[in-house]
Amino acid sequence: MLTIRNLDLFYDCTAASSGSGERGHQVLFDVNLAIEQGDKVAIIGPSGAGKSSLLHYIHKELEHQAALCSQEQGLVDNLSLYHNVYMGALARHGWWYNLINLIRPFSKHLTAIQSLCDRLELDQALTKKVDTLSGGQRQRVALARAVYQRQPVFIGDEPFSALDPLMARRLIEQLFLLHTSVIMVVHDRELALSHFDRVIALSRGRVVIDSPSDQVDKCEVEALYQSDVTRLKIAC
Repeated sequence: MLTIRNLDLFYDCTAASSGSGERGHQVLFDVNLAIEQGDKVAIIGPSGAGKSSLLHYIHKELEHQAALCSQEQGLVDNLSLYHNVYMGALARHGWWYNLINLIRPFSKHLTAIQSLCDRLELDQALTKKVDTLSGGQRQRVALARAVYQRQPVFIGDEPFSALDPLMARRLIEQLFLLHTSVIMVVHDRELALSHFDRVIALSRGRVVIDSPSDQVDKCEVEALYQSDVTRLKIAC
């Protein structure tokens, strides 16, 4: 589905906006990955390791077959839960269809979105504005909107960070049922090891683990996070 060879990724908004031609700050170093259709991949690593940069690069490469659920969420606060989720279907219809649905929601979308919200344990009225929802509820609205794109690949950047571990485990099972492939940055290391079939770990922009989850050494994972904490303490 996707092969990445010798990827060096640079990012510097100042250099990019000035058109200086400088490549700026390097965030990924010599990344080599192959992701197959059907893979359930968890990307882990300490803060600043380059996880989100890698995830967004993967989405850019797969954007025509992948739905992205980002940390920013991008919800429209003054619109209802229904309309925020329906945004996932905008590309499937013409502007006139979407405009009519904005004014008078179509029953088939109301039914489909209510069913999806039930699956994602979002027990709020579809008419409720999202600015009245809790952080965990907003996160599930963003999750539902991505799912409603109905793409074979789901790409998520810590989409469960505001949810309790038990709910996160239930929802990941739903995502696996709804998508052929799942690629996700996961904060919960136990969730990554127990529910995904493959784990990719980053440290300082480099891939240091790429292995089936049942072959990952938990001590190696813990050491990865501990070494980052130690490095930060020394720097301070």
